[in-house]
Amino acid sequence: INLLTDPGTWEPIGQERASLDSIDFHSEEDPYMDRIDFYKKKTGLNEAVQTGVAQINGIQIAMGVMEFDFMGGSMGSIVGEKITCLIEYATNQSLPIIIVCASGGARMQEGSLSLMQMAKISSSLYNYQLKKKLFYISILASPTTGGVTASFGMLGDIIIAEPNAYIAFA
Repeated sequence: INLLTDPGTWEPIGQERASLDSIDFHSEEDPYMDRIDFYKKKTGLNEAVQTGVAQINGIQIAMGVMEFDFMGGSMGSIVGEKITCLIEYATNQSLPIIIVCASGGARMQEGSLSLMQMAKISSSLYNYQLKKKLFYISILASPTTGGVTASFGMLGDIIIAEPNAYIAFA
């Protein structure tokens, strides 16, 4: 965020949203909510994406930045909700969007709820790009894989990848 935006212009959107264990996920490892709490403490973030508005060279933009250190940047329900809300905000305000992707894909601890985020985000981007004719830049950091690649990662009007980035979808 600090590398891309004008100093002092970042205003977060949707920070209060946080994951729940909607499907009562069980594993042999730590319980899902314990893992979420661990990554909150580790990163200082509520989720694997930060969303907000800022300026670049004085131009107002909407921006999302994924954090790979938060559960591999995986896309769960809250990541999908935050990105969808960012797109809807940008649509209503006629702002360009930049999303920096870094993700291992959908968050399997949330089952099909995480997979539904791909369609939800893609639908919001359809309205934003094709109906409203607004501008979206996708920046692919390494790695960007799975459902993030399959949905908003590859839907940018301009897609930029860092050199030698690992970009995949199976």
